[in-house]
Amino acid sequence: MPKGNNSKRTRNYATIIYPDSAPKNWLDILSDFHVQAFVSPLHDSDLTNDGTEKVKKKPHYHVMVMFDSVKTIDQAIELFSHINGVGCLALNSTRSYARYLCHLDDPNKFQYKTNDVKSLGGADYLATIGTMSDRTGCIKEMIQFINKMNITSFSDLAEYSMLYKETWFDCLINHGSYFIKEYIKSRAWTKENKMVE
Repeated sequence: MPKGNNSKRTRNYATIIYPDSAPKNWLDILSDFHVQAFVSPLHDSDLTNDGTEKVKKKPHYHVMVMFDSVKTIDQAIELFSHINGVGCLALNSTRSYARYLCHLDDPNKFQYKTNDVKSLGGADYLATIGTMSDRTGCIKEMIQFINKMNITSFSDLAEYSMLYKETWFDCLINHGSYFIKEYIKSRAWTKENKMVE
């Protein structure tokens, strides 16, 4: 990972952690800094092309920190040194790098589970990675589920989502509840009126 320009100041930085060279309690150490951070799932299925064949990369974590105010790269390196972070990258886009933690925008790479991302310091991973197309996709999935399972109650869908579909639940809480409520209501009205005819 490139070191970047030492004079640049930004709020968001990333590093790589190799489990065999990090302190055993590195997550606790990072948490004790009280900085918002995301830690990727263990990247143990990444492949690199050595020119002749694809070879598994050494298992590692990607860590991104989001400071409340701008910091120099040297200040970020100082924090990362406590957890033996390798490299320090100033981030241009919080959302883009957060999505990279699971390779969400690169279908040719191994897809890690968003539920396995650790959020520290009050950071909200699902809110950070959400895009309009993700929300649209969630709403499409919910409509299909409503039709398949003959859902007639918003509360049934909300409870199911809370227990089994974290992305749906996030969508309902933050963006899609009005549309889904209206869809369920309209669907019930249509069924009722067809029965009357």
